[in-house]
Amino acid sequence: MSQPAVLGTGLLLLIIVGTAVVVVFLQLRPILRGLYPPFVPKPHPAETPPEQPTGEQLNQLRIDLATPNDERGLVHRVSRNVHAPLVDDKKRSQPLTDVDPKLVRLVSAYLLCAAIWLVLGTLVGWYVGVKFVRPDIDHIAWLSFGRLRPVHTNAVFWGWTSLAMLGLGNFVVPRTGSTPLYSYQIGWLTLWLINIATVLGSVCLMAGINNGGGEYREYIWPVMLLFAVGMILTFYNFFQTIAHRKAPEIYISNWYIVGASGWVIIMSVIAYLPFYQNGLGETIIQGYYMHQGVGMWFMTFTLGLVYYFLPLSLNKPIYSYSLGALAFWTQLLFYTLIGTHHYVFSPIAWWLQTVSIVFSIGMFIPVLAGTINFAMTFRGSGKQVGDSYSLPFLLIGVVFYFTGSVQGSLQAFRTTNLVWHFTDFNVAHAHITMYGIVAFMLWGCIYTLLPKLTGREPQSLLVGVHFWFALLGLMAYVVALMVGGTFKGLSWMAAQPFIDSVVLMAPYWLWRAIGGTLMLLSHLVFAYNLVDMLRPPRTYRSAGSPAQPTFSPQPTEIHEHIA
Repeated sequence: MSQPAVLGTGLLLLIIVGTAVVVVFLQLRPILRGLYPPFVPKPHPAETPPEQPTGEQLNQLRIDLATPNDERGLVHRVSRNVHAPLVDDKKRSQPLTDVDPKLVRLVSAYLLCAAIWLVLGTLVGWYVGVKFVRPDIDHIAWLSFGRLRPVHTNAVFWGWTSLAMLGLGNFVVPRTGSTPLYSYQIGWLTLWLINIATVLGSVCLMAGINNGGGEYREYIWPVMLLFAVGMILTFYNFFQTIAHRKAPEIYISNWYIVGASGWVIIMSVIAYLPFYQNGLGETIIQGYYMHQGVGMWFMTFTLGLVYYFLPLSLNKPIYSYSLGALAFWTQLLFYTLIGTHHYVFSPIAWWLQTVSIVFSIGMFIPVLAGTINFAMTFRGSGKQVGDSYSLPFLLIGVVFYFTGSVQGSLQAFRTTNLVWHFTDFNVAHAHITMYGIVAFMLWGCIYTLLPKLTGREPQSLLVGVHFWFALLGLMAYVVALMVGGTFKGLSWMAAQPFIDSVVLMAPYWLWRAIGGTLMLLSHLVFAYNLVDMLRPPRTYRSAGSPAQPTFSPQPTEIHEHIA
């Protein structure tokens, strides 16, 4: 084991342990304060001590606090723990009472299927990560790394991320247009088509039936055709919904959502055209497809969702509509020509490589426009972020949106390509993009929407477990691979034997497996939270009043503390 690897692993461990200590201290501080109440001086002998309440008076006080008089149905629940150990109670959502039940069922079905694919896809990804530590863990062909890795990526791409985005989009598009969804039948048909495509694609990949070496397009064309048909139907459904809107303007979210829905159709068709499947043309199209999938489908659609759910969560408008439009059009201008920066120093024409590098620099414009827009919308909302279980997810997504996008542009330079190309650093960057940005933003949108639709809140403790396991797992994963990937690239540049770089990566691959385990656990918690929010709403009964649902207006809490 080389010295740089040991130092890098030690540094990573120090960062994670230090972060954990700070988090535990902040969470336990209220409990420690409760154990040591402030000193109260004894009364002077000349003073008359206050009259102590009788036992009957104390019992009556307990009864009154335990069964509050709630004629207007404002009490959500009664809490008897004034110290609030471990987690604070979060602000409850104001339910939406004017949503079509058919739309609630459609959105719920999309999100439930997405959660299932998230768990299955990351379970496969976790097993693939374990193979880096124990490569001889099995000797079964359909469990080999070469077959399972595309199963993982495609399941989380088309199963989890795409279905989650479309489910939320089926709510946002009609909501922002003050009109019903054009066709619920199309929504259900699309759900079936994408699920069938993901199932068939996964089975084919594990059986060794694939499209060749194209990353993220390993599905054979008949399988991908099902996804493309579903997206054509979805684009038509969204377009007709916006065309029949009652609002005078098209809200900025719809530009992103409909734009992304159209671009994913275009890129899917181009990627599978038969005359683009050989030679350097195939390589160029692969770079185009791979980057279009991340930037013009997943990223663009998710940003459109944030432009709706962030103002909704903060209860204030987006900072600048103009910045949103600027980010939209410059994303379209610059992102479509940067895919070739994955093939710097390849036989592809030098001028085409240079164009991709220049346009990668141009991506600073939409990234800065979007980041400033979201940051200024967050400005002055620190108290709301602390009181919410959805806003921290959106905040982390915005932070990674800036850092991950800037990192991607910096990787495009030829000097950085020399070190990082073909190393694990690129795997870390991909997870910052698809996990740190897209997944965290989707989770924030889901935790914002579902309580408003179903009237049922998730448990604050479990949402916190989901958040911290996902964040710490991601940090352990990406920091390990970025540090290890850098050392690997430097060892190649020093002309060291290839096997030395394999030995060097061993401790970093261990941290990759540890981070992946934390992320998988967080997904299991998320799946439970989602199912919990989809259950029928809880009811609460106070003395002498009928049962009150959780979606009572402006819920308040009553705390009981009897000395």
